[in-house]
Amino acid sequence: MCVVRRIRPVEVVGIMSAEIDAPEFHDLVGEEADVEQVATGFQFTEGPLWNGPGGYLLFSDMPDDTRRRWEPAGGVTVVKHPSNKCNGMTYEPDHSLIVCEHVTSALVRERSDGTHETLASHWDGRELNSPNDVIVADDGGILFTDPTFGRMPGVGEERPQELDFQGVFRVPPRGGPLQLLADDFDQPNGLCFSADESVLYVNDTTRAHIRAFDVEADGSLTNDRVFFDRIGRGVIEEGVPDGMKCDERGNVYVTGPGGIWVISPDAERLGVIHVPENVANLNWGEGGWRSLFITASTSLYRLRMRVAGNPLGYMRAA
Repeated sequence: MCVVRRIRPVEVVGIMSAEIDAPEFHDLVGEEADVEQVATGFQFTEGPLWNGPGGYLLFSDMPDDTRRRWEPAGGVTVVKHPSNKCNGMTYEPDHSLIVCEHVTSALVRERSDGTHETLASHWDGRELNSPNDVIVADDGGILFTDPTFGRMPGVGEERPQELDFQGVFRVPPRGGPLQLLADDFDQPNGLCFSADESVLYVNDTTRAHIRAFDVEADGSLTNDRVFFDRIGRGVIEEGVPDGMKCDERGNVYVTGPGGIWVISPDAERLGVIHVPENVANLNWGEGGWRSLFITASTSLYRLRMRVAGNPLGYMRAA
């Protein structure tokens, strides 16, 4: 499906600038909203994840090989260094931490008791490229993307690629062999479920589009289609599809040129939230899951929303 859009002039909403394409945008982002810089001075931020019980945000700084923590009162502290240049992170309902590691090309689980478990590192005897972003389904399956970015200098460790494709994988709910869900992406990156988990969205950074799949009862994917395309030109310096999340109403939020593109379940662009730096990822947090935390280049930003995030298992448990 090819989506045709009119790019409108910048409109100022309170003290936040945005491109407004549809009136529904105002139902999501308050007119007095502000993209607030809460911390800065990093190299390249990624993987924001709110811990509800603890009231803090985890995030990655890949070039610095560091995982950090931000608290509203206490500011920023170092959680783990080195961090294997970790990228995307999420929680399971029991708040075990699931982490994508670039240096090890592995998806790992870190439990609160300090134990560490590798969930996936190889496919068909070959090392994965570099797990990038991850989500846990209600059935316990863990889905992740596997582009090659972690085999590049800076955000990863330069080394030859062993696989001859970039795909999307699933760790079954109770363990077992790793499952390959799709193998025809150029650089798969952000992923998120629709509000009822009937649809999985996965973006492809260099192709500058989002694909959608129907999720079957056994976790397999069917009905592959392009959900939304032409999110810029796929040029990293201009802003590209990278991190992606869904809200409780089924709207999709994806990074792109100018900041965060907000797209309705019907594939209509509602608007773009402007952010001062190129955005890598985003996630929901704080009370009621109505704050949007944004990792953008050297900084961490926060935007108070009128809508909450899609309530994943760890969010409901909190």
